[in-house]
Amino acid sequence: MTLKSFKYFFAFLLIVGLVVQSKAQNEKAETDFQQIMEKFNAVGAAVAVVRDGKIIYTHAFGLKDLENKKPLTDKDIFRIASISKSFSATSIMQLVEAGKISLEDDFGDLVGFKIRNPKFPDQKITLKMALSHTSSLNDSQGYLNLDVINPDKNPNWAKCYNDYVPGSKFDYCNLNFNLIGTIIEKKSGERFDNYVKKHVLKPLGLYAGYCVDSLDSTRFVNLYEYHADTKTYTPSPTAYAPRRTEIANYIMGYSTPVFSPTGGMKISANDLAKYMIMHMNYGTSKGVKIITKKSAKKMQTALTDDEGYGLAIRTADHLIPGVKLKGHTGSAYGLFSTMFFNPKEKFGFVIITNGINATYTDGFPDFSRAAINSLYRAFIN
Repeated sequence: MTLKSFKYFFAFLLIVGLVVQSKAQNEKAETDFQQIMEKFNAVGAAVAVVRDGKIIYTHAFGLKDLENKKPLTDKDIFRIASISKSFSATSIMQLVEAGKISLEDDFGDLVGFKIRNPKFPDQKITLKMALSHTSSLNDSQGYLNLDVINPDKNPNWAKCYNDYVPGSKFDYCNLNFNLIGTIIEKKSGERFDNYVKKHVLKPLGLYAGYCVDSLDSTRFVNLYEYHADTKTYTPSPTAYAPRRTEIANYIMGYSTPVFSPTGGMKISANDLAKYMIMHMNYGTSKGVKIITKKSAKKMQTALTDDEGYGLAIRTADHLIPGVKLKGHTGSAYGLFSTMFFNPKEKFGFVIITNGINATYTDGFPDFSRAAINSLYRAFIN
């Protein structure tokens, strides 16, 4: 054997060895993850792992349709709940960069009707406060339409405000982000779902959206609520309600909650990981700039000590011992979604389940914590 032939043969053996090693690594990771699925009675789960800024592993476990025993696939789409807020915040940062709004603007001036805490009428509530859940708003009157906080529409509008000075405390509030969606419409002139698709999703090459009828419904993953008393699941079909009548009568800058800027994004785990990479790279992915590095860092900078919440991206140092992560979670209709990443080390995880027996520790789902740690041990550490 010549020296040149030996080099080729050695390279071939090295490649074969890496493939075998990778296959064994994946099989062990899947065995460990399957045990977590069984422990929490999970219906299905889709995962994506990013290392060195690239997706290195995706897998779909379990079922997308419990009644018909249809297996979940990597291409299937979930309504991801509150991770959706980061898409709204990203859109806001684009408008800030364009000079159309400022984070210090009066929230009510941007929305189009008065938004002031009646207990502190002289204290301005800013857009930044709404993005960071420090606005003093709450969801006690609901958040599915803007009438709940509009003084001209709801006699109980004052109940939408907490008993503390705006900007002084954190209180997670979905209403904040449905209001933020209206601002995107008013300042861009584009319907909320179309704005996000045109300025965030399409540039990144993602198949996703807020409008149900804009997507292939055969790819939607059924979501299931777990009942601990009977140990059974019931489906949640309203997660994908098309709301066609509301859209037909749509009022720009007011009907926006129809698309749920606070929780209505539908996307696969794989495409959510591609979106996560953009934030991991501080606003850019594969040469496509969605927001500036300055804006991305601002989103990731914690403004609240207790929750570590920035602008729709929070800091978590309690999920993996000794590791600081940035991201967001979501839960609705039985679904639990998790998107967390480390921008310095360029790794991250997306985990979405369509139904589990949910338990919590320190306010965080035990399933999601176990899943993140399992994938971290298998592919990162």
